[in-house]
Amino acid sequence: MDICLKMLISYLFLFLAFIVDLREAQNGCDDQLRYCGAHSPAIRFPFRLSSQLEHCGYPGFILSCTDANQTVLELPISAKLFVKEINYTSQVIQLYDPPHHCFPRQFRGLNLSSSPFQFKVNSPYDDLQNYPLFNCSPRAIMNSDRRSDRISCLSGPTYQVYAINYFTSIAELPLSCTKMYNLLSIPNTILIDGSDYKVLQLSWSIPKCGHCEAKGKKCRLKNNSSKLQTECFPKDKGSLSKSAIAGVILGSFLLLLAIFALYRLYTYDKVEKEHQAKIEKFLEDYRNFKPTRYSYADIKRITNQFTEKLGEGAYGTVFKGKLSNEIHVAVKILNTSNGNGEEFINEVETMGTIHHVNVVRLVGLCADGFRRALVYEFLPNDSLDKFISSTGTKKCILNWDKLHDIALGIAKGIEYLHQGCGQQILHFDIKPHNVLLDQNFNPKISDFGLAKLCSKDQSVVSMTTARGTMGYIAPEVFSRNFGNVSSKADVYSFGILLLEIVGGRKNVDVTVENTSQVYFPEWIYNILEQKEDMRIFVDDDEDAKIAKKLAIIGLWCIQWHPVDRPSMKVVVQMLEEEEDKLIMPHNPFASAGPVQINASILVKSLNHELEVIPE
Repeated sequence: MDICLKMLISYLFLFLAFIVDLREAQNGCDDQLRYCGAHSPAIRFPFRLSSQLEHCGYPGFILSCTDANQTVLELPISAKLFVKEINYTSQVIQLYDPPHHCFPRQFRGLNLSSSPFQFKVNSPYDDLQNYPLFNCSPRAIMNSDRRSDRISCLSGPTYQVYAINYFTSIAELPLSCTKMYNLLSIPNTILIDGSDYKVLQLSWSIPKCGHCEAKGKKCRLKNNSSKLQTECFPKDKGSLSKSAIAGVILGSFLLLLAIFALYRLYTYDKVEKEHQAKIEKFLEDYRNFKPTRYSYADIKRITNQFTEKLGEGAYGTVFKGKLSNEIHVAVKILNTSNGNGEEFINEVETMGTIHHVNVVRLVGLCADGFRRALVYEFLPNDSLDKFISSTGTKKCILNWDKLHDIALGIAKGIEYLHQGCGQQILHFDIKPHNVLLDQNFNPKISDFGLAKLCSKDQSVVSMTTARGTMGYIAPEVFSRNFGNVSSKADVYSFGILLLEIVGGRKNVDVTVENTSQVYFPEWIYNILEQKEDMRIFVDDDEDAKIAKKLAIIGLWCIQWHPVDRPSMKVVVQMLEEEEDKLIMPHNPFASAGPVQINASILVKSLNHELEVIPE
């Protein structure tokens, strides 16, 4: 593991740890003001809403919101008062009692000794006293001089309630008065009737946060403090708000993404440089063959800035170009994301040594940094699949004699690859798409990206993975149960190609889901075995003979076991012989009768069930 990847993983752990710490530190608390309603006072430390976690406020400073969006403070015991205003600097909270406007009723049994709040005394006349409350009859009230102590909010039509202060003698009360309960240590202003005295002020001394507010700062509990100690912090540098948290998380994610992108770019550049060095070494050894080497600027000029696209495959895109007004070429721009340069080396190494009328000629190459391209001769009539496909629009141009000549030319080209070169070349991707046609419809084999070179006397080829196009791959390429991989793999692919020419259709349509569809090559075998007329494909007798000949040779080529297939040299001889001299092969499908096999199921079984050959 390189240092960049280690840094990336380390940062990822730090980032996750930061998020966990941030979540634990914040854990639902933030610096944002909270409100019960639009006209309610702001709520922040030391107060907290009952819906917040305990450490978001100081013990005893709990507020709640009513359904009418009013802020409520609950005092011991069960005294619920509404909050009008909170002054965080002077540490004073103003309370009122809107339902009854009657503090004496709320303060029955009140005990602020267990509360962090105290009554705020503004003057000597507003000192704290104990007041017993008496219920007196109306007649007693009329004869008394103590009407100034009357509590109107507790009085009714048939009785009056009086509060008696400490200097009043109980003997002065009429005998018809009965004691109700005591109000302990309350300011006398709350007993006075009138709107000016309907607001109660409570103060708190702990926690001491007023000096923080006076300095333009805020207050909070110290982290990891077991003694409920507080600290001041700047408003712009305090605990993170939700938007700040989102910003931190987003910024960290983007930074992580940037580091990962840089790491991928670094590794890609490193690997690409290794590929370039590998290719340059190969081209240095290949210089004796004197290929034409173009720069990427030359490639753009030749293709007129990649104006005319001819086709696209797994390994690259092909554009039309011209070296001069008379010489046209096909330029394949290779995908650098696929492979490690092996496809490029395969094609150059293989095609640079081939000179055959039925093999596409390599004109030049480009290996300019990470950009790679191959320049071939241009063949104006496109590929064979355009003429044999059931959906092809050009099929009517080729008669059966020409199709026979094309099949013979392909066979001669493959035979040359197997025996005519200095080394044996196995193509491993013979299919109509890789057979191009010149102006006279002469076939030329192309696309050697999957080719493998070996000595002529080598009968078995080692492979690490299956290669080729599904539907054209020989069984032994997937599993040794059918035999060893050899040049007979190309024979199998050629046999499928012949059967496609006969049937005028693709061998495998993986989109077909109809399980009753007969596997196409077996269908052709059943027709020949039952001696049915090949006019199912053609009308003319002579053409039917050619179709039957191509079908028989194709069935010989697709025998499941490689030893049962002819060599390409024998295939060429069979194509050059008369049709009536050919013998029907054994049934390559090992079935007693017409068996219906879905092509897509066959493909999937080959792909998933057969053993892949180890090196």
